[in-house]
Amino acid sequence: MFIRSLILSGFILLMTLGASASGPIIYRDGSNLMKIGEFLQLYVDKEGKMTIHDIENAKFSPSTQQVPNLGISPYTSWAKFTINNLSNNTKLLIEVEYPTIDEITLYQKDSLGRYITTRLGEYKSFYHRPYNHQNYIFPVMIAPGSSQDFFLKIKAGEQAQLPIFLGTETQVNAKNDQRNFIFGIYAGIIIVMVLYNFFIAITTRDRTYLIYVSYIIFVGLTQASQNGYTFRFLYPNNTWLALHDTVIIPIMNGITAALFIQSFLHTKERYRTGHRILNIVIIAYALCFIPTLLDNYFVAQIWVQLVAMSGSLLAIFVSYKISRTGYTPALYFLVAWGIFLSSVCIFVLRNFNVLPYNDFTYYALQIGSAAEVTLLSFALANKINIYRKEKEESQATALMVSQENERLVREQNAVLEAKVQERTEELQNSNKELNKTLVSLKEAQTQLVESEKMASLGQLTAGIAHEINNPINFVTSNIKPLKLDFADLKSLLHKYDNLNPSQGLQEQLTEINAFKKEIDIDYVHEEIDTLIRGIEDGASRTAEIVKGLRTFSRLDESDLKSVDLHEGINSTLVLLRNNIPGNVEIIRNYGDLPKVECYAGKMNQVFLNIINNAVNAIKSKPEQGNHESVTITTQQVDDQTVRIGIKDTGTGMTEKVKEKIFEPFFTTKDVGEGTGLGLSIVFSIIEKHHGRILVESAPGEGAEFIIYLPINITNHTSQ
Repeated sequence: MFIRSLILSGFILLMTLGASASGPIIYRDGSNLMKIGEFLQLYVDKEGKMTIHDIENAKFSPSTQQVPNLGISPYTSWAKFTINNLSNNTKLLIEVEYPTIDEITLYQKDSLGRYITTRLGEYKSFYHRPYNHQNYIFPVMIAPGSSQDFFLKIKAGEQAQLPIFLGTETQVNAKNDQRNFIFGIYAGIIIVMVLYNFFIAITTRDRTYLIYVSYIIFVGLTQASQNGYTFRFLYPNNTWLALHDTVIIPIMNGITAALFIQSFLHTKERYRTGHRILNIVIIAYALCFIPTLLDNYFVAQIWVQLVAMSGSLLAIFVSYKISRTGYTPALYFLVAWGIFLSSVCIFVLRNFNVLPYNDFTYYALQIGSAAEVTLLSFALANKINIYRKEKEESQATALMVSQENERLVREQNAVLEAKVQERTEELQNSNKELNKTLVSLKEAQTQLVESEKMASLGQLTAGIAHEINNPINFVTSNIKPLKLDFADLKSLLHKYDNLNPSQGLQEQLTEINAFKKEIDIDYVHEEIDTLIRGIEDGASRTAEIVKGLRTFSRLDESDLKSVDLHEGINSTLVLLRNNIPGNVEIIRNYGDLPKVECYAGKMNQVFLNIINNAVNAIKSKPEQGNHESVTITTQQVDDQTVRIGIKDTGTGMTEKVKEKIFEPFFTTKDVGEGTGLGLSIVFSIIEKHHGRILVESAPGEGAEFIIYLPINITNHTSQ
């Protein structure tokens, strides 16, 4: 219903095309489930006061459509038809497959000429229905070989059609079981998308994901309300909500869609006019609540249709304008929204009988909305790559600045030393001023060391991309075999649906059993479970990586906080996982540590540099064993101090190297492979925390960095 009015005016004339069937509906033994819309005769009661006895004398017009279309009308419609039962079945079912009709009543004469009335609709509790199904199903009794006249009274506040079926209970149940199965698949896709994006929203705390989760929920609820599942399963006793959900849910769907577009496309920054346009759309949707709450249902329906039509066109316009700026997510949105609008067009064409009422047109909206939410989920996942690219660019810029500053400092030192040698005698009296200059220079060097902390993160980006792409690719690769398994199950169900008791039931069952063996039904069940578990595992792994990245990335937090050091170490290990060779084992000997007051981001930088150096030391060994290791040991030394030891089985270092490792720009790596600032940063951060760091190492015996930190910096400073 979301955008039906988008092309309503173009097909009003087409509603009158077609030829009507004449005569009664003839039902024989062996007949398939019959669609009887073309046998109806229709009448519109504009006063809404005619009784069944009045309507008997009314002048009905033949239906010109296989599925009569009543449009959006406040009037009461009547349908008349005759069934000639030439079968041996006394009990047949008449099903109206349009569950959003507000009120529908079937009139049938008994043997005494009195009318038997069966009144159904959303105006009363779902549990009053003779059949537990969202469609309107009427049991009718017609003696074999006799004819019976029927009248249907229909009143609907929204778009209404009459896809009416006649058949046995078995035939009706078979059709509805297939409908329920397909919708179950659709609901499963919606639930998976909700959970997947909700997990990412929790880990990234990105408002866009939460808005998108809300949008997906209302997309699913819109389809569920259109198919009657919300009244059946969510609020079977709430008749007011059942009558109004086809307006209320699309209103919320439209509002969340506009909010999501604003957040996803960053309209406030990229296209402020478009942002204001979408705000107007949100207000227009909100105003639709006024006639809804006043029970002016006809006005509310028209209002929602108009807002939905204009809002959809404006959304395309805004996304197109932003896509012209080269913003990739806007292209994702245009593709996803285009697919959804195409499915809406198919749905509307079916409503006005331009396209036939069949399985494809029946499921068009479900297919389109499922494809839309899936594509937009992939687009949101791509935001992680965008963030990574932006971080790479900022890190590259910071590294260039750091290298340039380093060069300038080296040049300044060289010039300064030359001048000192040349003017030693002249500058003896200015020695104090020179010392002040040197102190200022060291402070500038310290600031340079601090700025290098972001550059060290550059080595992590490739690993993070690899780690995130693995589970996402795993999820994507599982979708195709999952579709194939569902296709096999659907084929099996279709064979059961086509069972014909009159054609040798045993032979048909034997053929079905052979088909089960052909598709290996037990393996299909196992593979579906395996694929779904794989998708869940991929989502969980992605959430773990993003959580680790969020924990580690607290580099700019400037306040002291009491934090769990184990959490920081673990997040660092997650980000370094791709850099750690397979023969290197990470051993965690964690003790029972209290929370330590520190600058969380800076401590994560310490762990990153030391652990990364330990891994590089192992990699640089000429001969590596199969059981190399990095051992991380934590313990509480006393009431005021904790100890963290990071020990590797790398090459180790000489006493001469140990004396210089904390000096700025000192490195044992080749030119271009390191700046020599990593351990200098570590030393300055530990000093800032009033702690100390020791190194125990010997050539060929690995190295261990031991850090002592006060549990409470504030108390330590005051002492």
